Order: sequence, then structure tokens, then C-alpha cells
Amino acid sequence: MSGLALERILDLARWAPSGDNTQPWRFEIVACNHIAVHGFDTRDQVLYDFDGHASHMAHGALLETLRIAATGFGLEASWSLRLGGPATAPIYDVLLEENPGITIDPLFPYIEKRVVQRRVMRTTPLTQAQHQALVRAPGSAYEVQFFEVFPERLKMARLLWDNAFIRLTCPEAYKVHREVIEWGARYSKERIPEKAVGVDVLTGRLMKWVMQRWSRVDFFNRYLLGTVLPRIQLDFLPALGCAAHVLLRSHQPLIELVDYVRAGIALQRLWLTASSVGLYLQPQMTPVIFRWYARSGKAFSESSDIVHHASLLADRFESLIGGDGNTPLVFFSRVGSGKSPVSRSLRKDVSDLIFK
Repeated sequence: MSGLALERILDLARWAPSGDNTQPWRFEIVACNHIAVHGFDTRDQVLYDFDGHASHMAHGALLETLRIAATGFGLEASWSLRLGGPATAPIYDVLLEENPGITIDPLFPYIEKRVVQRRVMRTTPLTQAQHQALVRAPGSAYEVQFFEVFPERLKMARLLWDNAFIRLTCPEAYKVHREVIEWGARYSKERIPEKAVGVDVLTGRLMKWVMQRWSRVDFFNRYLLGTVLPRIQLDFLPALGCAAHVLLRSHQPLIELVDYVRAGIALQRLWLTASSVGLYLQPQMTPVIFRWYARSGKAFSESSDIVHHASLLADRFESLIGGDGNTPLVFFSRVGSGKSPVSRSLRKDVSDLIFK
């Protein structure tokens, strides 16, 4: 295998999704057929990375993207978790083997086309073919649940409205939101560019000014209805303006690190498949993450009111999906068709992702 092919595979693999574009991985080229993926998690810095699970799922998405990319060069990729490493910094050994009979994975063309659409999409119902493709995408170990008709979307919109209030009034979440947006940018290699956030220009300018200090955020939230405009534009209207909300559930409990890695593989196949059938997708993971906290009994905020509201939200979420406290949830999103996003997160260059 040529070094050029390996470089191209890594160049494609880096387009895997990760929470807030954190890209929690680095590549070590051990040999021409051996890549060590050095993962890390952001649990100590990012509220939404509960026990590192969001990062572990991102690792899975990366490994699956790498596998799909390898098929485009006649290679079969297999991975294993290196034993003995900490959960905060897992290492995945990826072996590449030439296989002249291998076919290019049908999702290969969509690796770089997959994108987040945070703005309102069309409410055109999913076709039967789109349904079937999304159901098959993650594999038999997972179930895909749809919420499509207007009453279902309205219930989800109300849930996300209340969920956003928790997200926007939580001091611990503010620390994440303050760092994640690259203001004034259309593209960003390490964060989310402002123009991809999903708010209008005036709201964006106000958010930029307010988010400079928590005291401003708290004042606006308390006295000037500071959460209303962001919740309308980022949560309520997009929740109504889509073809469906899609929930990915696992048939087995998610316990070990590799369970979340495999869930990330399923997530990426679902997302790439959505792209392949003409759909855009926006992750809506905070209800899932707040539920992870609530069901674990771990407090994510010093505010007891916020923690209590998150617990009540978890109850509502489970009622809407027909689940209970033991239901293993993997990924929650909305899908639909519409105009292409005018802005997106990019990725670090491969040279910046090589493990040193």
C-alpha cells in the first residue's frame, strides 16, 4: 500500500463527526498497514461529554469512516481496542489489508458531503425508500424510531424548548458554549462557525456580546427573556420544521467503552445513509445526555433546580418515546430535505492530527 493511499484514507477519516467539532483523536502511523488511533475524551472540560461517552461514540464514527474510506482503495480495515489503556485515552489499532475483491462501500461518496443542518428544513414526509434505508443503516443490533406527524413533532418541539432552557441557564454549560463558537466565521477547522449556528444576524450579534461574561447571560436570562430568541430559532422552529425526529436505540445495554464505540459506528452509518438518500440531519443530543446524568444519579450542575428539571425532562422524554429508565438510547436527531447549508465546520489538517 502506498503512503499516498494511506494519507488519503486519513484525510477522509478525519471528516467523522464529533461533539462541537472537538475531533478527539490523533493518528499514529505505526507501519504502512497499521494506524494507531489515539483517542481522548473531554469529560473534564465539557459538560456534554458524560463519562466520556460522547467522545467514545465519536471514536466509533471515526473508525467506521476510516473503514469506509479504506474500501475506496481496495483495502479492508479492522480495528481493536488496545488493552490496558485508560478510558480517558483509549488507543485503537487499525490494520489495513489488501483485498482485491472488496467492493467500495456505497456510503464512500458521502463522507465529505455529510453535514449538519441546524436551520429549518422542509416538512415533506419521508418516502418509503428513505424509511427503509434509515432503518437498515445501523444494523440489527439497533432500532430506529421515527416521530413524523405534526402532533409528534410538536411534542418534541415542546420538549426541546424546555430542554434548551436548561442548557441556556446552566452555568456549567455556559463555559462550553462560550468556547465552541467561532464568531463571524463561515467555516471553522476547530469549532462551530457562527453562520452555521442557526440564528439570524441580529441574534448572533447579541449572543456574541452577551456570552462574553456569565453575569451578562444571567442578567438577560433573568430580566430580559434572554433565552426566548435562541430557543425559538435554535430549538422550537427547527423541531417543527423537519420531516421527522429520529431516535437510535440499542437492543442491548451500553455498559463498556466498546459498546459506545460500536454505537458511534451505528450513528455514523445512519448519518451517512441520510445523506445518501437526500436528507440533512441535525443532532439533538442534549436530551439524551441530560437523561444519562439523571439516570446515573450524577449531578451536572451546582444548581439543584437545574438538576431537578433535567430529571423531570428525562421522565417526559421516556414517556414520549415509550421507554423507561433502562432503555438504552444512542442518538437523537431530526432529518429533512431543503437547501444546502451555507456554512459548516471543517476539520484540522491531517498534519495537525498526527500523534506526536
